[in-house]
Amino acid sequence: MIPRRHVGSFFAISDDERSAILNLLDKAKVAAEEEFAPDGFNVGINDGEAAGQTVLHLHVHLIPRYRGDLADPRGGVRWVLPEKADYWSDQR
Repeated sequence: MIPRRHVGSFFAISDDERSAILNLLDKAKVAAEEEFAPDGFNVGINDGEAAGQTVLHLHVHLIPRYRGDLADPRGGVRWVLPEKADYWSDQR
């Protein structure tokens, strides 16, 4: 089951939808491991404008990570790709 209901927040979904999303996340992780062999993953949900949500529907980010992809990976997903981080302005 893939949830198809339009919802803006992770906290507004049902238990069944949450379970379906997490099951799909597990499948995406296995597929990414098989194809790309990452050393780890970041999983992210931006929930609300104050949290950086700019697309106002629930979606989950699964980001494969590799040793050495950043000099210091502490802090997780924040600015993992600095050249792509500011996608909302004309600074690119």
